[in-house]
Parts: sequence; structure tokens; C-alpha cells
Amino acid sequence: MNKLMFQCRRLAWAVLFSAPVLAEPVGLPPVPIPADNPQSVEKIRLGEKLFKDQRFSADGTVSCATCHDSAKAFTDSPLTTSRGIRGLTGTRNAPTVLNAAFLKTQFWDGRSPSLEDQAVHPFVNPIEMGLPDHEPILRIVRTDPVYQDAFKKVFDKQGEGITLNDVTRAIASFERTVIAGDSPFDRYYFGGDSKAMNEAAVRGLQVFLGQGRCVPCHVIEQNQALFTDNRFHNIGVGINRIQDDVPRLAGEFLRAKNEGVNVDVVVLADPKTSELGRFAITDQLDEIGAFKTPTLRNVALTAPYMHDGSLKTLRDVVEHYNNGGARDPKERVNPYLSGGIRPLGLSETQKNDLVVFMEALTSPSQNKPAAKPRKGEKP
Repeated sequence: MNKLMFQCRRLAWAVLFSAPVLAEPVGLPPVPIPADNPQSVEKIRLGEKLFKDQRFSADGTVSCATCHDSAKAFTDSPLTTSRGIRGLTGTRNAPTVLNAAFLKTQFWDGRSPSLEDQAVHPFVNPIEMGLPDHEPILRIVRTDPVYQDAFKKVFDKQGEGITLNDVTRAIASFERTVIAGDSPFDRYYFGGDSKAMNEAAVRGLQVFLGQGRCVPCHVIEQNQALFTDNRFHNIGVGINRIQDDVPRLAGEFLRAKNEGVNVDVVVLADPKTSELGRFAITDQLDEIGAFKTPTLRNVALTAPYMHDGSLKTLRDVVEHYNNGGARDPKERVNPYLSGGIRPLGLSETQKNDLVVFMEALTSPSQNKPAAKPRKGEKP
């Protein structure tokens, strides 16, 4: 990582989270930076301003920060699914922007290959920011004196020379500074601090690595942990409910897609189509109902969970996996379930410990205390 990038990242960490300017957060690798979008302090500041500008929505009430609020770990918790203009509600729960810089694809179904591309779509989605096209954004940044000055400094462009690509590159640069590590887990696992996690969290880590079978997808490596494999899995969320409709829905969607339907619009507008998951992007039958593995960092702050916000608590999430991909042990799981999803047979203590471990993935910059045992549990 070059010296400028290191300075930018340290500055952003301090400004965003009021953390001391010391070293990079424990447990994270260097942020990957595209060669065609290098970081600078000025670009990061411009990106943050664009990220928070509500004028880029049809009714002037919604910005990127509306669904990705820094005060809520860059989500809109506790909403089940996100709200856009005029209070319209979509089908997807807002994923955190924290550590999105490390993801290989963006959105729950991976339909964007980069942060730059991801930033393009919410502006013109009718139930998100609702603009008819991107021209209103360009009118603002080309005429607003503050933006004119900023784009001149960052891109050496003014007026008609400013492009949508410049806008999204600046937003992406800001998002690459929104990182979180140095949790109690990181200090325990990577930093060698045996007291960083309490005994319940340590036991929960062993469940996570062992019988809980969490780590194959929520990956922990030798010297870093992104808690995602950047892949897509059908774990029985949402798709179980509509499994009998899948053959018809899949056929109808493919026909509509061939006729030019806007996938970005449909998956946020139609609840049943939304449950097709990654299949809506790739047309691959083995990706029906599959969604991207989310990071678990700061997961205790971002309830509710899953792509549809259908699991309200971390305990609900643990129960779902313990049941083999179902809310209830008697629920019929869908035939497209990913391999490896099966009942776990965890004890009540193991379930509780696993939740405590996930609570220990909260970064100290989020101003949350270290996880403590619940009443009646062993420390």
C-alpha cells in the first residue's frame, strides 16, 4: 500500500469513527484499490459529500446514507427491508457498507462487479432514489459552486466535463475508507490477547470453527478475516416459502429477461422474483435461491438479518442453521438447498456461545461494549 493510500485510510478511520490515528485495524488485509481510481484525501471528502446528498433523489429525501447510515453500522437497522422515496419499500435488507471494499461483487445477488458500478443503480431505481435518469445529478454537480470546486481539485474537470463516472468513482473512494476491524475477536485471535474475549465467546469461536460449520463460508484466514467466501449459497431463506412456485417463476423470469426487463428493478419490486437470488443474474439453475455470504463483522449492530430481513435476531439465525436451513425443524426445505446445509445438533449452551462470539466481532469504534454472558450463562 503506497504512503498516500495509507494516510488516506488512517485519516478516514479517524474521522469516521473517532478512532485514534495509529495503525490499520487488526484482522484486515490492505484495501484493494483499482488502478483507474486511486485514492486521495480530496476525493474521499468529495465522495462522502455525494454519499450524503439527498438532492440526488426524486423527492429530495433519500441519499446513499439513508439506507447506509454511519450511526447504524452503515445499514438502516432495524428496518426489515429498505425504504426509498415516498416511503416505498423494496424486497431487500440493506447490507452494510462496512468492508464492502473487500467484496468481489456488490448487492445481495452480486449483480454489480465493483463499488463504482454499484453506485450507479440506486439513483434510478424507482423504489430507491427514483430519478428518471442520471441527468439531475449531473446538473447539480456541474452547477453547484461547492461541487464545481471539488471536482476541479479532484478530477481537474468543471461544468460539462464532469461525468457520472467521476461521481461514482468519488463515492466508491469514500466507501473504500469505511472499514472495521480490531474487534475483541481480532485482538484475541490475531493479536494474542487471551483476555480480549470472555470465556463464552471463546467457546463460541470453537463452535464456529467446528460443529457449527460456519467458517467454510464465513472465512477466517491465518492473518486476516473477512468472514465471507464471496460466494453465493441457498440456505433456505425466502426460497423455502415459494419453492413450489419456482419452476413457473423461473420460466417467466427468463422470458421477461430475454425481452429486456430491467433486472435491477424487478428484483427489488417483486417479492417472489427477488427470492430467485443469484439465478436472476446468471440463469444458472444451481444458483436458484442463492445469495451472497455477508460479512459477520459488526453483525450484532445490523439486525434484522438475511437478504429479506426475515430473521430478527442472531439467535434466530443460529436456530435457522441448526435446523438445517429452516426456521422450524418441521419446515420443508427447498430442493435447491446448497450442499452442506444440514441440521447441526447444537446444544442450548452452544447456541448461546455462538451468539456471544458473533457479538465479539463488533469493532470498538462502534462504541459497543465487549460481549457479556447472558443471565444464567457461564462467563
